[in-house]
Amino acid sequence: MTLLHLWIPILAAAIAVFVASSFIHMVFKWHNSEYRALPNDDEVRRVLGSAKLSAGLYVTPHCPDMKEMQSEVIQQKFRDGPVALITMRAPGAPAMGKYLLQWFALNIAVAALGAMLALHAFGSPGNAHQAGHFIGIFTLIAYGTGSVQESIWMGRPWSATLKNLLDALIYGTVSALIFWQLWP
Repeated sequence: MTLLHLWIPILAAAIAVFVASSFIHMVFKWHNSEYRALPNDDEVRRVLGSAKLSAGLYVTPHCPDMKEMQSEVIQQKFRDGPVALITMRAPGAPAMGKYLLQWFALNIAVAALGAMLALHAFGSPGNAHQAGHFIGIFTLIAYGTGSVQESIWMGRPWSATLKNLLDALIYGTVSALIFWQLWP
């Protein structure tokens, strides 16, 4: 058997994760509390706009290497604050269609990679229950670990990461159930 034999569970898992994500973000909305308004939003927007920054990642205070980070000048900037990581996007309304298409493509890629690994580990006809568990755990890891790294290195609040881990657990569960039921 090849990965092509698993196209139905791959597509079904990708759709199920997409639907679960839609419920999480549009019905339950438990991520809405992660994003706080700046008390002086218009002033911050004016300052950032006047800097003419292109889309990308910015940091303040900025120091290009660890040696400079040890200097008293940079250390004082860190103590005085603000300390920020800023993601700048191109001006314009969010391109939701593009973002959703990319999200669905990621869902397919995660399901396909999980299926490929399970096929290699269990073969076919394999144990559907074991394959489902394996894919569920792989899916949890795939969707969950990036947020943990962001909390460690980028200062993402751990409460936001815990919500993302809950999302990943849901995605892993629906993927496991689908592959368990549809594994050849």
